[in-house]
Parts: sequence; C-alpha cells; structure tokens
Amino acid sequence: MGKRTAIVGFGQTHQRSSRKDVNGVELINEAVQLALADADMKIEDIDAIVIGNMDHFEGINYVDMWSVEGSGAVMRPVMKVTTGGTTGTSVAMCAYYHVASGMFDKVLAIGWEKNSESDTTGAIITAFHPVWERPNLAGAIAGLALDASRYMANYGATERDGARVAVRERLHALNNPFAHLHQEWMRGIPVDQIVDMIVGSEQNQMLAYPLRMSDMCPRTDGAAAAIFASEDFAEKLAPIPAWVVAIANRHNWVYLGDLNASVNDTLEAASRRVFDKAGVREPLKEIDVCELYLPYSYAGLKWMESIGFCGPGEGPRLVWDGLTDMDGELPVNPSGGVMSSNPIGATALIRVGEAALQVMGRAGTRQVPKDVKLALATGFGGCMWADVLLLGKKKPA
Repeated sequence: MGKRTAIVGFGQTHQRSSRKDVNGVELINEAVQLALADADMKIEDIDAIVIGNMDHFEGINYVDMWSVEGSGAVMRPVMKVTTGGTTGTSVAMCAYYHVASGMFDKVLAIGWEKNSESDTTGAIITAFHPVWERPNLAGAIAGLALDASRYMANYGATERDGARVAVRERLHALNNPFAHLHQEWMRGIPVDQIVDMIVGSEQNQMLAYPLRMSDMCPRTDGAAAAIFASEDFAEKLAPIPAWVVAIANRHNWVYLGDLNASVNDTLEAASRRVFDKAGVREPLKEIDVCELYLPYSYAGLKWMESIGFCGPGEGPRLVWDGLTDMDGELPVNPSGGVMSSNPIGATALIRVGEAALQVMGRAGTRQVPKDVKLALATGFGGCMWADVLLLGKKKPA
C-alpha cells in the first residue's frame, strides 16, 4: 500500500525579467533554501531530489548533474524531468510518486528557468515537425491565437472577455510580492474601465489576432522548490500539511494536426480522473481555490469549461460575474498566475506551491478570504499535455 503524501514546505525566488546577479546554480539554491526554511528543515533531511527546466530553451543539458551544489543533490539520488510547459507539475508529480511509493520519506522538487538567457521562440519552432507543422507556427503566440480564434467563433466570445481574464490576473498579482509583473496603474480603477482601456489602447500591440501584448504571459527568470513528505513525517514538519488527494496526467497527442481545437480534451480527461478519485461531483462548489496554468488570457475562459467549472461557452459569464475573483465563489490564480510570472521550468510548480500555501493558510497577502479545504493546480504543455493535482487539508483515507 502506498504512503499518503503531503507538501510541507514551499519556496520561490522573486520572479524578474532578468536575474543577472546569479547563475543557474545560485538561482536554484535560492529556492531550495527558502523551501527548507519554510519547513524548518536542513538539506541533510532530504532523501532525494527531482529537478526540471526547459533545457531545450537554454541549450544546456544535464541540469541534474551540473546543479548539484545548488540543488543539494550531492551524494543523493536525483532525477531530471522535462515535459515542456508542464515541467513544474511533472516534477511535483514525480516527487509525489517517489514518496508515495515508500522509497523515500522526504523529497525535494525543484523547477527553474533563466528565460533571459534563452531563445524561447526559436526552441518552440524547432520542437515541431519540420515539414508538417513548423511552417505554420511562429512560436507559442501563433498557436494560441488560433486556439483563441476558434473559441471566439464557436461561442461568440469577444476581445473584452479575454481582457477581463488578463485584468483579473494582473490585479491579483498586485497582492503577490514574488510576481514578475506589478501593474500598479490598475489600482483603484473599476474593472470595466481597465478592460476598455487595454482593448482600446494603441500602445497595446496586436501580436496575432486576437492576442495583444496584454493577453500574453511574460518571460521570466526564477525558481521554485517544494518539499513532499510521507505521512510518517508530514504532520511533524507542518502544522497544516497540504495533502495530495489525487493527481492525473494526460498526453494524448503527438502532432498538433491531431488536436480538436474546439476543446482541451486532455485537461478534461485529467480533471475528470482527479475528481473521480476524490469523489468530487460539483467542482465549482467543492473546489475552494484554483491555480490554473494560463499562458494567455483566453485559456481562462475555455479551460474553465474543460475542467468542469461551467458548461461550454459559459466561461465569460463565470469571469464577468466575479466568481473567479479573490472574493468570489472560486478564486482563480490569487497569485497572479502564469500571466504575471513565467519562469517556464518553475511555472507549473509555482501553481502547485501556491495551491499548497492556500491549503496551509500561509499565502500571506494573497490568501483567499475563506477556509481552503481543497485546492486545484494544473499544468499545460505542447500538444495539450495536461497535469492536474488536487491538494487538501484533510488527510486522505
């Protein structure tokens, strides 16, 4: 029988467009030291380490080997995980399985990225089939623009709907001292007015219709680390551990041309599996907070539907009604999400860590104003790779 497992500590660096003051090893170590301090542990207490980043972006391989002085993996088992945009959640899931299997009691999960030293667009273009796919895309933006256009055509969504999601994310980020983007000018302005301002602004460059600069995530330098502990240690290490209730992964496609652009069926399938495991029947009512991987604004409409928080085409209504705001029925991304910080190898792990902090009641100025019993975290990657993790305050049966 597997071991019940919880997150007992989390740390993240301040996310910035460039961290020229540190190299990769030092950036990783910042997050590691913060996670250890959060759990009141020392590196000697850690049994194994899982680490990941988008090495294809930076062109530097074997991070599990050259970063050992920063990660703490000297003379310890270490595993590298790289799965695109889902790297952070895949790292978290791998660490969970290390502990749940009974092989280790305390495992450190690390994600990091120095996007300022990489060519993200070049890497994304060359990741696809050179004949059938590469000529049709120009990095992430073109593919996401196609996705947004299809959603708008199917359900009559507008640019204002996408902008409403972006505004929510950036307003939430103002509560998060670790976030990369802090758009202070938004403070005190009614949401409707901010939406009108960014949609109508000539300075808000159109990148690929319907995506403007405000609809996209930034490129960020940063790192994050989370500590997973078995049930034999979790409650000794954390007053309120964030228990892993259920996890699921779906990666159903290889080629982009195989996708049904009208739905995110991998996220739908992974979410359904997690809810089935946890006995969740009405996600909107039963989930208290969601850290949803949103690399661009329109995903905050379509993917809410894929998870099952609302029906097809109902995402805009959910957002405009304020249900996903900090004080709403289901706060989404109280951290500011991917649209406010995107150190790609760490991005999805930050979703997991932020969800854990909400469960533990330790999210500080971004803690939602209600008792968080269940928190959902997701990861997203190329070809609609989907990771879903459900964390809870109550130890699983």
